[in-house]
Amino acid sequence: MRNTQSIKLLSELSRPGRRAVRLQPLDVPAVDHCVAIPAHSRAAAPPPLPELSELDIVRHYTNLSTLNMSVDSHFYPLGSCTMKYNPKRNERLAGLAGMLDLHPYQPESSLQGMLEMLWNLQGIFAEIAGLDAISLQPAAGAQGELTALLVAAAYFRDRGEVRTNVLVPTSAHGTNPASAAMAGFNAIGIESDAEGMVDMADLRTKLNAQTAVLMITNPNTLGLFERNISEIAKLVHDAGGLMYLDGANMNAILGASRPGDFGADMMHYNPHKTFSGPHGGGGPGAGPIAVRKMLEPFLPTPRVVRHGDRFALDWNQPKSIGRVRSFFGNVGVLLRAYAYIRTLGPSGLADVSRYAVLNANYLLALLRDVLPVPYAEGCLHEFVGSAHGIKARCGVSAMDLAKRLLDYGFHAPTVYFPMTVREAVMIEPTETESRETLDAFVDALRTIIGEPSELVQSAPHTGTINRPDEVQAAKNQHLAWSAVP
Repeated sequence: MRNTQSIKLLSELSRPGRRAVRLQPLDVPAVDHCVAIPAHSRAAAPPPLPELSELDIVRHYTNLSTLNMSVDSHFYPLGSCTMKYNPKRNERLAGLAGMLDLHPYQPESSLQGMLEMLWNLQGIFAEIAGLDAISLQPAAGAQGELTALLVAAAYFRDRGEVRTNVLVPTSAHGTNPASAAMAGFNAIGIESDAEGMVDMADLRTKLNAQTAVLMITNPNTLGLFERNISEIAKLVHDAGGLMYLDGANMNAILGASRPGDFGADMMHYNPHKTFSGPHGGGGPGAGPIAVRKMLEPFLPTPRVVRHGDRFALDWNQPKSIGRVRSFFGNVGVLLRAYAYIRTLGPSGLADVSRYAVLNANYLLALLRDVLPVPYAEGCLHEFVGSAHGIKARCGVSAMDLAKRLLDYGFHAPTVYFPMTVREAVMIEPTETESRETLDAFVDALRTIIGEPSELVQSAPHTGTINRPDEVQAAKNQHLAWSAVP
């Protein structure tokens, strides 16, 4: 339902004859065979588009933008999504004419600066991962997962092995089973133990000659580092399988631990989470993957290679799974990640993780008495509290808490994920937030927990939209305006 604040559509603001620009009369002779549109291709009337002044349009979109929450304007404690501030320096560098104005159809001789940047980034990603080879092509983390699994499938085909199963712990990210299914594998769940880690007994019973890959998120979605990770990797490798590391939580271990060193054979990066690329809105993303040497021949093409002091795109990889994205991929996002990494350097990247872990543990210490954490005493970059006790006591759910936080100027944290925690509230502050912001968030959450149930259950009270029917919104979408009644 809407509150008293009314937001009109452009079609409602439209007035006949109103214009943002006045075009001069056409001064090209209307010669049918070269200029005029054939009569049978002309519409009977102009399309019924809104008629508005420039001021109408500017005010409409500016006012709409103020209704949004963003990292630039609000604290985003969105667990598992690492919504940290994107330094504007990276935007300026990515906007340099020598990078922004390039086109993928240009000859390689005119793209040497861009290709050198990409070649360097491949080396940086390989070093951080502790792995040997990189593909920068995938366009998002989920596509990186899919690409890595397609690489694994090609690897086993090349070896003449038929392996059909991908094992996915319940503490892994939710896209993992879908990626496994899309790559043609059977996704098989692995239970968690009482401490939120992979249940080793369950893993042993499900590992067999059909196991192709174990997909593991480490640190996992509870914000915990799998203490048995080396043993897990050995079990998978002894069974002839590969271990895939979901790299969405790399923000917690930069400079402290490398996936290749603890047994991962493949992984993906989320540059928007770990290396501060733009995040959200369905726009361009990137999901580079890193693999061990034996998997390199199967990576997507093209890849950037170096010949002396020159750089080129290499398409000559007979065992490659082929291209997974148009052209080379979303290079603009990769360029922003490169600027972020080069700005911070090795010690700065290590500080990213240290501060992210510090901030998360600070919030955990201040909130665990009101949002109990079912697993472990500490955490890495995020933690999962439970509002189950609050709901049992006064009927206020995790969703209610999240909605009410919007009234206090904080974006809602992730709720109801992972499903291993009842009434889950997943909080990740990231390294970029100050102590004052964290204290204000704690104060707001504690205040909300003490408010009358009716007030919290009907929140938010300050937004343009109050409580939409989210189930119906997902099932019955109206995504476009139509002039037809």
